[in-house]
Amino acid sequence: MNSLIKIKSELDSLFRVMDLEKDPGFSKFIPMVYEPIKLQWEKYFEEDFSRRFNGLMIRGAEEVSTVFLAVFPTDEVLERFIQESQEGDLLFMHHPLFMECGDPRGNWGRGFVPIREDLLQRIINKRLSVYTCHAPMDYNESIGTNMAIAEELDAKIIDRFVPYANGMAGLICEINQTDTQQLIEKLQKIFEIPYVDFEGHEHKEIRKIAVVAGCGDMVDEMKNAYSMGVQAYITGEIHCHIDNEYGRYKYNMMRDYIKETSLSLIGVSHSASEYLVMRTQMKNWFLRNFPVNICLLPQHKWWL
Repeated sequence: MNSLIKIKSELDSLFRVMDLEKDPGFSKFIPMVYEPIKLQWEKYFEEDFSRRFNGLMIRGAEEVSTVFLAVFPTDEVLERFIQESQEGDLLFMHHPLFMECGDPRGNWGRGFVPIREDLLQRIINKRLSVYTCHAPMDYNESIGTNMAIAEELDAKIIDRFVPYANGMAGLICEINQTDTQQLIEKLQKIFEIPYVDFEGHEHKEIRKIAVVAGCGDMVDEMKNAYSMGVQAYITGEIHCHIDNEYGRYKYNMMRDYIKETSLSLIGVSHSASEYLVMRTQMKNWFLRNFPVNICLLPQHKWWL
C-alpha cells in the first residue's frame, strides 16, 4: 500500500517544507483571490497548509494508487484529475492557484484565478488529495523547477542568484557552445511550445546562460546575470502580460531595459517552464520511491 502519510513525509523532507514558515508568494495571493469572492478557503485546505501555503493542501483517503502531476490547477487539469482518478489518488502541483499569464502573441491574462468551489468540493467528496510545493521547489538544489531545466540542457551549474525565501531560485550555467537561434529551437523542443517570447540581441556564440523558471521578468536580476558573464537569459516570462496596473508597470520597465541590454532574453511560458520538472524529475522520483502509477496532466496550451 502507498500510504499518503509516507508520501507526504517524503515530499516534506525532499523539499524541506517545514523549514519555510510561509511561502512568500502564496501567503499573499491565496487570500487575495479568495477573500473578494467571500470563499472560506481555509475550510477546504489542511490547517498546516493554511499557515505555510506549501505541502499537503487537501487530504483524501489514505491509500494512493496513482499520482497525477501538473503545474497549475486549471479547470482542465482539475476536471481530468477528478474524472480519471480513484479514491485516495494524489495530485502533485507546483502552484495552488492558476496564474493566467497572458500570451505574447495573443490576449493578456487576468493573473491569479481561484479554484472554483465546485471543483474543490468534488475533490473532497471523492476523497482525493492535493499537495503543492511552490518556493521550496524553485530553490531546491537537487530536484526543482530550475534544476530540471539545467538537467535537460546538460548544463553545468557554476553559480546561483535570485534570492528567494530560504534559497536561490536562479542558476548560472555553462553549456556547450551554441547560438541564439539554435538555443531557441532546442528550447521549443524541450518545452513543446510553438514559439518563444524573445527580446534583446542574438549571439553567434553562447557559452553561459541564466535559468529562472516562472516569472523571470526582473530587470535587476537580468542586470546581475549580465554582470556574471551570461549571454542568454532563459525564463518563463520575459514580459509580464497580466492585464492590470502591476502588469503594465512591469511590462514598461522591461521595455525600457530591452533598449539597453545585449542579452538574448528567451521566455518559454510560465507554465511550460515549471511543468518540465513534473515530466522529468518528479515522475522519476515518484517511480523510484513508490510503486505508484503516474499520470501526467499537461495543459493543452502553454501560453495562457
